[in-house]
Amino acid sequence: MKIRAAVLNRMGVEPPYAQTKPLAIEELDLEPPGPGEVLVRIRAAGLCHSDLSVINGDRPRPTPMALGHEAAGEVVAWGEGVTDLKEGEHVVLVFVPSCGHCLPCAEGRPALCESGAAANTAGTLLSGARRLSRNGSPIHHHLGCSAFADYAVVSRRSLVKVDPALPFDEAALFGCAVLTGVGAVINTARVPLGASVAVVGLGGVGLAALIGAQAAGAATIVALDVAPDKLELARALGATACVNAAAPDAVEQVKALTAGGVDFAFEFAGVVKALELAYRITRRGGTTVTAGLPPPQHTLALPIVNLVAEERTVKGSYIGTCVPVRDLPRYVALYRQGRLPVDRLKTGTLRLEQINEGFDRLREGKAVRQVIVM
Repeated sequence: MKIRAAVLNRMGVEPPYAQTKPLAIEELDLEPPGPGEVLVRIRAAGLCHSDLSVINGDRPRPTPMALGHEAAGEVVAWGEGVTDLKEGEHVVLVFVPSCGHCLPCAEGRPALCESGAAANTAGTLLSGARRLSRNGSPIHHHLGCSAFADYAVVSRRSLVKVDPALPFDEAALFGCAVLTGVGAVINTARVPLGASVAVVGLGGVGLAALIGAQAAGAATIVALDVAPDKLELARALGATACVNAAAPDAVEQVKALTAGGVDFAFEFAGVVKALELAYRITRRGGTTVTAGLPPPQHTLALPIVNLVAEERTVKGSYIGTCVPVRDLPRYVALYRQGRLPVDRLKTGTLRLEQINEGFDRLREGKAVRQVIVM
């Protein structure tokens, strides 16, 4: 079938993207789903920094590639072996398909699936196939989703069914921002009732972590960013204090607010300086968690004596250490109860043709979560 999709033909195109247009809206050929695969009509897809990091070259991926990984849609058709989906059911796409057989999957850690990671790096579906092409030449899949499109063929293991009453433009956010941010708090750090928390970097994932910390019962939540409007939104979402991350005394401010540092500091900016800041505001015996994805060559220098003598913990978190089929419905239920105001993360909606302008706003820090509505 013929579809429209946003295709990245070359990484590293200079901004502003509204002029240089790194993403071209093109007509592609989409093959029917193979065994274990599903054809999904994409109804909404969020613009995420993980997409931006491919566009600007920070996270190298094979090109040409059809981008987009945070999305929701409805089931249209399926291949052999898919027996638990029906036409019209609503689904959220998850950007690491899990094979269910490798050691991480057997340990209950599907975010670390070895086959899923290999497929994502190669730009294929979990099966190793590419179902997208242009004039007979294959187009790579982005994280098994390629969701900036009318339709997508994905692995059944990239999908989680959701309540059809949930609007698509809200459901899409659960596939990345919410799983990653809330999961980092609940699963990776296991923040207990009454803990003190700091969140560095208030994009969609950071703000999701903030509302996750509030839902977990954190007593103190300090929000840090360089954008005043994001700090204001963080305060409205439940931050007990806000600090400009660029202030020369930012560390001292946080320590003064928290009697020497927070129990848990989370970093979501994908910048080494932000992670250094998160580490410095973590108290003795505390935990620093990072879910930011800086360029692969960036490294962090830590004072080892400090790490040892203060019994610090530094942890990575990928997709919030989530089990998507377990966690995503739980987070949706909390949203329904008003305890995770995910809808307030949404900056606005776009048409597919406005995608380059949307990534300009994201790059400039002028948007939290923009959603393309198909």
